[in-house]
Amino acid sequence: MSNIVAIVGRPNVGKSTFFNRLIQRREAIVDAVSGVTRDRHYGKSDWNGKEFSLIDTGGYVKGSDDIFEEEIDKQVELAIDEADAIIFMVNVEDGVTGMDEDVATLLRKVKKPVFLVVNKVDNGKREEDAVEFYSLGLGDYYTIASINGSGTGDLLDALVEALPETEEAEEAEEALPRFAVVGRPNAGKSSFINALIGEDRYIVTDIAGTTRDSIDTKYNRFGFDFNLVDTAGIRKKSKVKEDLEFYSVMRSVRAIEHADVCLLVLDANRGFDGQVQNIFWLAERNRKGVVVLVNKWDLVEKDHKTTKEFEKVIRKQMEPFTDVPIVFISALTKQRIFKAIETAVEVYNNRTKKIKTSELNDTLLPIIEHYPPPAYKGKFVKIKYIMQLPTPQPQFAFFCNLPQYVREAYKRFLENKLREIYDFKGVPISVYMRKK
Repeated sequence: MSNIVAIVGRPNVGKSTFFNRLIQRREAIVDAVSGVTRDRHYGKSDWNGKEFSLIDTGGYVKGSDDIFEEEIDKQVELAIDEADAIIFMVNVEDGVTGMDEDVATLLRKVKKPVFLVVNKVDNGKREEDAVEFYSLGLGDYYTIASINGSGTGDLLDALVEALPETEEAEEAEEALPRFAVVGRPNAGKSSFINALIGEDRYIVTDIAGTTRDSIDTKYNRFGFDFNLVDTAGIRKKSKVKEDLEFYSVMRSVRAIEHADVCLLVLDANRGFDGQVQNIFWLAERNRKGVVVLVNKWDLVEKDHKTTKEFEKVIRKQMEPFTDVPIVFISALTKQRIFKAIETAVEVYNNRTKKIKTSELNDTLLPIIEHYPPPAYKGKFVKIKYIMQLPTPQPQFAFFCNLPQYVREAYKRFLENKLREIYDFKGVPISVYMRKK
């Protein structure tokens, strides 16, 4: 489990450039929401061996000053609620603006680490200009140029040092599997949980402070015993005016970090849309088990081909991670809700499966001998030894003479063989080539 770091600030200060530099690729998961235009990016990064989830809260196209400032306030408040640390980015070219001052006013009340970052500082003159940002009352600042990475090392050193230690020891004591129910708003997450536990309840928490811990329900019925982590609730009824889409994703990030298996609930009428795909890939990148639950299936007009066609469309959008169970349910009529739990338990067992080293080598080395890695630049790769790494999720090391010449296509071949032989349905697998 890793910490969450939120990047806040007004538009055009360089947040997205900085974000892309930290996740080390130009692509980002984007949630384009109708209305006021904005992009939300979610990714993972690490520094000095410490991993964290990164959220770029994005910017807005300016409609009117009042609406704009109100939306900025929402973004910052949500980041304050959910993040472990906050990066507040400003732009030396524009100097201190009124909107910067508004955000700073909110951040001065925060008990969490806040890092004031002055971007676009790429020469000595701009270094001098950055002094004016002391007026924001947030103490020392960091000067960077996100376009070329200048200054980011010092910032990240301070950031990871300030992040709280993750609760690995506490998690180790918790023997029960954790199943997180995630998905976009109004997909039926609350109804699914109510149907499962056999009672209606408000899936909310009125506890003051942060919503770091999603709501847990211990489930112990019909031979199953696990913790059900619910992300359906909104922290306070007074906050329903907040940006629910963004809030639900931040809650999902936190729940995914804590979970072993994610039950991704989607509305059959909406399909596997962009928001659902965002959450799916968050789970995959966190190496969590995944079960897709297509809810409200009772409302869909169907014939004997509908289920297969619907499943085919979803798997196409999941590529290349298509080995994921899909269960068609109705929380309203309780159709197949226990099948969903049975499937989640199977995925959990797959995720915790350990295969003996001797068995791996006896089974896979003959296959590799028949289908060796293709020669690359005249070099022939020989894989000599295989072992499963002692990690919470399935990771395999293949020891060979020239690991740098093994292409991604062959790693995919090895992953597919592992899935085919040992059944890792619903679980991301990591394949590493190591020097023998």
